[in-house]
Amino acid sequence: MDKSAGQPVISALFEDLKKVLSEYAIGNYFVKSDRPGCYELYYGKKVEVQGKVYPELCFVSLLVQKGYVGFYYFPVYMNTALQNKLGPELRKCLKGKTCFHLKEKDPLLFLQIKEALDLGKDFYVSQGWKHMRPK
Repeated sequence: MDKSAGQPVISALFEDLKKVLSEYAIGNYFVKSDRPGCYELYYGKKVEVQGKVYPELCFVSLLVQKGYVGFYYFPVYMNTALQNKLGPELRKCLKGKTCFHLKEKDPLLFLQIKEALDLGKDFYVSQGWKHMRPK
């Protein structure tokens, strides 16, 4: 899990973020990977994106890296306009198209992550990828 010595802050941050993401693992959304340093949340039904059919689709994931936790936010791959709706503190952590480098627990940043998760969930639902609860 720990990519280098002396990263207790990063390990604790990963666990705190995992708790936030786990709240979204309901209905058709499931945890695909939950192992030390890696957590992946997927939509578990077949979907078509830009003409290609996928048996499942990643929603978000976390990965412990050296010096930060990578927060990978996949809804922006299908809707780049979502980036403009993200909070400014979260956008400052963006390194690339979908990867955010998170280095410390900040209540405002956690709030903006939850807002991003809600935006992404709403976008997926708008595509028909719903949080259907099992009967």
